[in-house]
Amino acid sequence: MPSRPRTRAAVLCAALSLATALGGCAGETKAEDLPSQKLDWKDCPAPSEAQGGGESPSPLPGGAAWQCATMKAPLDWNEPKGDTIDIALIRARASGKKENRIGSLVFNFGGPGGSGITTLPAFGEDYANLRTRYDLVSFDPRGVGRSAPVKCESDKQLDAYYQEDSTPDDEAEEQTYLDGVKKFNAACDENSGEVLPQVRTTDAARDMDLMRQVLGDKKLHYFGVSYGTELGGVYAHLFPKNVGRAVFDAVVDPTQSPEEGSLGQAKGFQRALENYAKDCTSKIEDCPVGDTAEDVQAKISKLLDDLDEKPLPGLGARKLTQTAATNGIAQSLYSKDFWQYLTDGLEQAYDGDGRILMTLSDSMNGRSPDGTYSNMSAANIAINCADDKPRYTPSDVKAKLPKFREASPLFGDFLAWGMVGCTDWAVDGAADHPDVSAAGADPILVVGNTGDPATPYEGARKMVDSLGKGVGVELTYKGQGHGAYDSGDKCVRRAVDGYLLDGKSPAAGTVCS
Repeated sequence: MPSRPRTRAAVLCAALSLATALGGCAGETKAEDLPSQKLDWKDCPAPSEAQGGGESPSPLPGGAAWQCATMKAPLDWNEPKGDTIDIALIRARASGKKENRIGSLVFNFGGPGGSGITTLPAFGEDYANLRTRYDLVSFDPRGVGRSAPVKCESDKQLDAYYQEDSTPDDEAEEQTYLDGVKKFNAACDENSGEVLPQVRTTDAARDMDLMRQVLGDKKLHYFGVSYGTELGGVYAHLFPKNVGRAVFDAVVDPTQSPEEGSLGQAKGFQRALENYAKDCTSKIEDCPVGDTAEDVQAKISKLLDDLDEKPLPGLGARKLTQTAATNGIAQSLYSKDFWQYLTDGLEQAYDGDGRILMTLSDSMNGRSPDGTYSNMSAANIAINCADDKPRYTPSDVKAKLPKFREASPLFGDFLAWGMVGCTDWAVDGAADHPDVSAAGADPILVVGNTGDPATPYEGARKMVDSLGKGVGVELTYKGQGHGAYDSGDKCVRRAVDGYLLDGKSPAAGTVCS
């Protein structure tokens, strides 16, 4: 199932009951008491399978410990006096003087479906300067990780699912692919039916406003990355007067339909691939994957064609299929730091070994080396399908294929066929695209990266325009990869830190290169 590529961990045990998965029950906390609930911060446990497994987060440099807690929120915000769920939170206390503390800085790293509980500690050192005046806080949004996680298929079923061909070439392959999508979606409904209507972005935004109150902040100070910019924009629309200092990095275009978003990603990943090919052939003597940028792309295209006919040995019994290789290549284009892995993986695949590209594909799908999956992909499809009103048919896809192939010969089919992921979904989608108009909100710093594959640069301007006059302040980073702040660029860091720490936003239209 090629859902739209996402940012960054395995599926819950089948033995868990739905009540346990929901993480809450009616009557524990009265709805009117939710804003005044007290969080019980404790040392963080090891991540659950749904979060990706692994070890408890290591202390930050200097010994600061990560603390975790759960916040009660209504399962259904339209019935706030009904059942509650647990929203998992993590924080690192501010390192500076108490009198200089601004409040909490809440992060969402995107997906949708990424666990903030595992991601924030992984990037914690990058935010050391921000921690001088803020508690760093993140969370698993509803449907994700430890927050009422969506469960669909088992690990074994997912292994088989991701071995299927998601770019069908004939009627038989098409039927197999569509049957796989239908089976996956039915499993989500069977195992998580009560949760599926409650994981819309508007629900997560309401959770964040409750979180703001529980954390004791008059306004929400926020750092959203990728899908986190969409969540931040929806929050600003619903609660414009509660927006504090906010940064949107790697910006989702809020004006696009799912089809337009997928087509934009096809163009973005194609552009990133071309940039990778130019970099390899211009900076590396005897680039091992091609003599020219055009040659690199031609050889990759041939590799994928060959894999469609005959997959390569991958990891264990699993093969490197055309779909897995495309998925792995897309994963490697999220960051320039991954380009060497792509070079190594392609060189290895040309020699008949698919292990590196398979490992990259596993990372995109949330699969751990031990064979367990996080619920990242399940949450991704659940949130997207709850948000997105359009439902595309195979006929729609085939009609759009020429346009997608023109946008990207390599990624076009992959992203076009991914549009049928919500066709048999049990819950209707909410809207054609999110409403992020936020008249009256404080300024929001919107950072676009010209080389971003997953959220193309053009989305930053669309977000600024959609937020409304006097709200969005655009900053451009001429770089590569998904996002700007974590690139380490000093110009971007100065601008973002200056705004979040001192309230000084850069001039609109500032360019960092």
